[in-house]
Amino acid sequence: MTTHPTTAIILGTGLGNLAKEITEATFIPYKDIPNFPVSTVEGHSGQLIFGKLGNKDIMAMEGRFHYYEGYTMQEVTFPIRIMYELGIKTLFVSNAAGGVNPAFNIGDLMIITDQINALPENPLRGKNYPTGPRFVDMHEAYSRALIEQAKNIAKEKGIKVQEGVYLATQGPTYETPAEYSMYHTWGADAVGMSTVPEVIVAHHCGIKCFGISVITDLGIKGKIVEVSHEEVQKAANAVQPLMADIMREMINRA
Repeated sequence: MTTHPTTAIILGTGLGNLAKEITEATFIPYKDIPNFPVSTVEGHSGQLIFGKLGNKDIMAMEGRFHYYEGYTMQEVTFPIRIMYELGIKTLFVSNAAGGVNPAFNIGDLMIITDQINALPENPLRGKNYPTGPRFVDMHEAYSRALIEQAKNIAKEKGIKVQEGVYLATQGPTYETPAEYSMYHTWGADAVGMSTVPEVIVAHHCGIKCFGISVITDLGIKGKIVEVSHEEVQKAANAVQPLMADIMREMINRA
């Protein structure tokens, strides 16, 4: 393995097939990495990939970890610590989310402009690691420059994108109608069960972040229906090529 990437991607729901485009790839199963968690969620593979996406060296996580799987916040975010040690400077993340903005529809892509941590614990709780300060500034959780670049690329390619605030909950239950309503009142546009811990730790490590959510279900009054994990995966897979198109172009222009 001779790549020296400075860009990493967490291939969450909606970006899994992007792994197939990585060339000159080296695959390292999570189970072979000391202290690394193992993903237990259907649709999330479990390996690190080092290779090239277009002409850029990258590191990719094929499958992520969630607090609801029983891992501690430190275990959930351990891969970000590894990224820092390997010299990663920019992190791209994707996820599936329930839309609580009345303007959203299933299948929309939402560029994440900010986040709300509704999880029961902050991943930086405990002893401070020397990768960053005790009190981390989060005024620009997602890089404004990368957000503008993504919007420009989407416009060039004729891809419709939304913008909004992503809120992370503990899971694994989907939200009740009352909870959806409450989160929208708080200022959220989409709700999910990941991403926020990784972005917090990435900032502690000085890593820039960019994220996209695929809206796979709706938490909007009058539009809320029963939802399953299989339906979420299906909705995410349907727009996966569009999300991958934006991410791929951003990485190659970096």
